[in-house]
Amino acid sequence: MTDGLSFPTSLGTSSRDQIRLLGQDLTADMMGQVSFGELAFWLVTLRRPTPSETRVFEAVLVALADHGFTPDSLQGAMAAGLLGGGSRFLGVTEDCGRYLHDVLDSLDGALPSDDDGWDAVALEAVQRTKAAGRFVPGLGHPVHKVTDPRTPVLIGIASEEGLRGSHLRLFEAIGRVNEQVLGRRLPLNGAGVCGAALADLGLPVELLRGFALLARAAGLLGQIAEERRRPIGMDMYMTIDRNAVYVDPTDDAD
Repeated sequence: MTDGLSFPTSLGTSSRDQIRLLGQDLTADMMGQVSFGELAFWLVTLRRPTPSETRVFEAVLVALADHGFTPDSLQGAMAAGLLGGGSRFLGVTEDCGRYLHDVLDSLDGALPSDDDGWDAVALEAVQRTKAAGRFVPGLGHPVHKVTDPRTPVLIGIASEEGLRGSHLRLFEAIGRVNEQVLGRRLPLNGAGVCGAALADLGLPVELLRGFALLARAAGLLGQIAEERRRPIGMDMYMTIDRNAVYVDPTDDAD
């Protein structure tokens, strides 16, 4: 260390013969003993998650890992795929967690004790959101019109581990009552339930999109590996190119 200089950190430090991470000896205490998901949780919260928290957290990462095709340039594809994780898809995880967190904050700690109470809170929240001309994040899915298969599984895992907290309870209630306000029942989507589960783990709601990106990185790498094994990028390009139809720019869009 240079005399007079100090840069405090609770994360990683190293010396000539040792690397320390989160106060632990990286090679003796962590490598081969701490899972990657457990480490990601620990790095953000600065506390080691319990086995139950790790199971729920890693279930979320698995649920968010993959979403469609990507091109095959490794660094570019990874970067482009992560940069493409905007508000419509991965952003829903954070948006939903933040939405639920704000509703719960408005209760000033007076949380419902049963499903009827949660339904009343959810109904008021959905009504208020619709009246403001906004959408409830985490509702609806372009493919899974009735039930997103990830939703009941993740809620079940959280219940088994005793981690089905107020965010998940509120989100489930929104799923039960939204039809009363919207006129049709919209399912709770996987990205939204992941945000609720992460918020119930006590993770900062302003960082939830980061965990979605962490999960997506694994899916992107898998997509790149598949493209290298069985390339379809050129076929996709040619299909689009050969089916492009000129539209007069002066024509009104439908």
